[in-house]
Order: sequence, then structure tokens, then C-alpha cells
Amino acid sequence: MYSITVPVVIKTGLIHQQEMTLYYPRLYSLQNGYVQHIINQEIFNVINNLVKLQYQEQNTTNFAEMLGTFELKTNERNIVSIAFSNYAIFPYAAHGLTLMKSLTVDTLTGASYQLNNLFKKNSNYVEVLSKKIAEQIAERNITTLEPFISIRPDQDFYIADKSLVIYFQQYELAAYVYGLPMFPISVFELEGIITEEGPLGRMATNS
Repeated sequence: MYSITVPVVIKTGLIHQQEMTLYYPRLYSLQNGYVQHIINQEIFNVINNLVKLQYQEQNTTNFAEMLGTFELKTNERNIVSIAFSNYAIFPYAAHGLTLMKSLTVDTLTGASYQLNNLFKKNSNYVEVLSKKIAEQIAERNITTLEPFISIRPDQDFYIADKSLVIYFQQYELAAYVYGLPMFPISVFELEGIITEEGPLGRMATNS
């Protein structure tokens, strides 16, 4: 069983180089210093990968502006879930591109979670989540670029307010005007397939 602890202390760091400004979180106060180091290194990896991805996606070596920010989505029950965004625009472009990645970690072990780690083995989580997202697409009248069939098994996500939030990159699901489409799904709708000791299982209990 996990032990409920106070929220982790998180401070904001800053990297500023010419046109690039990146705000990032740093975790403090963890009981295990090695775990703290591992998680903070993972954070740097996400930030650096977003920067590299911007250059690849926009096929340029020169940006007029790059701004990286983050939002702390969950900080409880030994789980931290953070969403990172990176906006960049090159000179004379009509509009920039926002990329988003997230990191969900166990602050006791340092383990980071992919989507499949949240669910029981051999569960049909892809089908279950895809059905719920399809329902939201219809309810919210989102016009997709292609008919929506299914999420990827490793689809991007974060955890917030006792919900699993599945999200898509710009242009991955819908046109630019929709931004990054996000689909919150209550953990209580997924209780039959989530792992009890995983992040979603912890959010679903009141103990």
C-alpha cells in the first residue's frame, strides 16, 4: 500500500537564451534524494525533447520566439502529473506552433507512467477510452481532420481532478482552431480496468 504524504515542494526554474524562454518545475523535499534526482532529470528530458521537436516540426533553425511553460495537474497521493507546453514561431510566420507533453511519476519510486501502465494487463483500455472520446467529439461538435477511429496505445495524457485527460497535438485530430483537443474522463468511469495501486487507482479511493 502507498502512504499518503504531504504534496511535494515544487519551485519554478528559468532558462533564458536569446529568443528562448523556458520555465520548468523542480521537485524538492522528497525523502529519497536519488528518486528526486531521477524525476528532475526526466523533467529536463521532456523540456529538451520539446525544444528539439519544435525545430523538427517547423523545419527551421531560427525562431523569433520560443516560450516553454508548465502546469502542475496533480500533486497528491505520491503522484505528480505535469503538463509541459512549448510555443514557438519563426520570423514572418502567420502563427506559431504549440507542442505539449506530460509527465506522470511516482514520487516514492521515481517510476514514470505510460498510458498502458495505468490499466490492468489484457484490458481493452484503448477501446474503452476511444469510445468515450468519440462520444465527446460528437457532443462537443468537434470537426476532425479524418474520421476518428481510435487513440494510440501510447496516447498523450495527464491526470487532473480525479480524471484521466487524453489529449492530442495540434493537427493530430483537428484543425488549428481547436488547439490541442483534450478529453477528460473520470477515474470512476474506468474503475473496472484501472490498476488499483497505479495513479488512477489511487485517485479513485478516498482512503
